[in-house]
Amino acid sequence: MVPSYRDFISSDPKILFGKPAIKGTRISVELILDELAGGTSLAELLENYPSLSLEAIYAALAFAADTLRAEEIYPLDQAASCTSL
Repeated sequence: MVPSYRDFISSDPKILFGKPAIKGTRISVELILDELAGGTSLAELLENYPSLSLEAIYAALAFAADTLRAEEIYPLDQAASCTSL
């Protein structure tokens, strides 16, 4: 059976203000996404954060995808005009 992202991600109000993070670490899903979006490779992430595993990185991506799937989507140009008030 393939592990679920729920096996790797937790949210505790006492850790990182409740941001979703890799269980047993202070590495948030947000940090992983920011690093990948900034061009950090999987190998670099694993080297820079020895407590991370490849499975945990994939779990963070799956969590983000699942979260976005449940969100209401707004066109990007409309969202940009809302922030320019």
